[in-house]
Amino acid sequence: MVDSHHFDLVVIGTGPGGEGAAMRAAKGGKTVGAVERFGQVGGGCTHWATIPSKALRQAIYHMSLCNQGSIYKRMDLQAKFSFPELLATANAVIAKQVELREGFYDRNQVALIPGNGQFLDPHTLEVQSEGSAKKLVTADAFVIATGSRPFRPKDVDFTHPRVFDSDTLLTLDRTPSSIAVYGAGVVGCEYASMWRNMQSRVQLINTRDKLLSFLDDEIIDALSYQLSECGVRILHSEEYERVEATDQDVILHLKSGKKIRSDILLWANGRTGNTDNLGLDKVGIKPNHRGQIEVNEHYQTSQPHIYAVGDVVGYPSLASASYDQGRFAASHFCGDPNHRLVQDIPTGIYTSPEISSIGKTERQLTDEKIPYEVGKASFKHLARAQITGQTVGMLKLLFHRETLALLGIHCFGQNSAEIIHIGQAIMSQPGAQNTLRYFINTTFNYPTMAEAYRVAALNGLNRVF
Repeated sequence: MVDSHHFDLVVIGTGPGGEGAAMRAAKGGKTVGAVERFGQVGGGCTHWATIPSKALRQAIYHMSLCNQGSIYKRMDLQAKFSFPELLATANAVIAKQVELREGFYDRNQVALIPGNGQFLDPHTLEVQSEGSAKKLVTADAFVIATGSRPFRPKDVDFTHPRVFDSDTLLTLDRTPSSIAVYGAGVVGCEYASMWRNMQSRVQLINTRDKLLSFLDDEIIDALSYQLSECGVRILHSEEYERVEATDQDVILHLKSGKKIRSDILLWANGRTGNTDNLGLDKVGIKPNHRGQIEVNEHYQTSQPHIYAVGDVVGYPSLASASYDQGRFAASHFCGDPNHRLVQDIPTGIYTSPEISSIGKTERQLTDEKIPYEVGKASFKHLARAQITGQTVGMLKLLFHRETLALLGIHCFGQNSAEIIHIGQAIMSQPGAQNTLRYFINTTFNYPTMAEAYRVAALNGLNRVF
């Protein structure tokens, strides 16, 4: 006998997108089910990507600080931990996040349905979990929030113990002496920074002509300089020809004729949407060549009652954006006419130092022929940065020359992902309230990193008056 359940809405996947949709629909009075193929809630964000990588980065940062800081050297303190020991910190954070998120589902009476979900028809999902009977789940609407996974070329042997992607890297049981990172996107740059801070030799192979080209050019240059300065070798405009993995090392053969030899290889070049085995052919939804689902402005697929959110739809592939997309899709299903999707989404990149930005870049403003000016604050001139010793970095404000309206904010340095939100709040204000003058007419605590806004605003104002 097949167990059967009916809901108003069923979400497939419990990462940020699925969670956002489930919680919003539940609070809107809908009956909600959440299908999850993994044993615990949280999705890739919690178990393989955002949470473990950022917790790992923080652990590495503290070890590096202890080994490099002058006060620690005078105390003759030396911290040396292996990769698995540092990863244990991340595992503790993951456990806390899972417990927290399970509580969300329980308190909002969202039914958790373990197993792989596959569409049988536009309103029926078959859920199969190992060792359990099949369940039929029917719903008025669905939200596909299955996320993405690292892209794996067929000619690269990911079963080899020296070849990893960003998911399997967390199973590494030692600290490699050297690592080649193929792909210099966000994931590649973040891991290159981490491994270099662990004193591994790092070679970062970029298939494009510059790092993270969606960022402001000055921020790109600062990142490239800092990575090179700390010992990361960066190779631009390179493509692999083949990967040769042996018992001793991995050799990455490039089309340019170069051979990159390393202890391990991290493949970080592209991602694929998790849409296979969903039975999408049964409901007339066809993913693109990257496994991503096309959606309209309401995040509806070609079937209006089936929504898709998060990494499975592609850009911007941020946990924060995925959560908002899930809430937006569920609000649309609930008939809420007042809910709107946030347009200006900040980017947070956790390299060392970290990067965050929102709004337009200088390149975009120039192309759009918008008269803008720049205000800057170098962290090395801020008292708080001098106190903490984190003097590398800057805050850059782009604003309209005539109205002084904020057009873009770009930050490079320690705690950039936190600092950006002050500017984000002002940028989102209507009309004349969104101007450079807010930072000049506001008293900031001293000494703080937030003071960079006042310094940058004054610097920019001096350029136009």
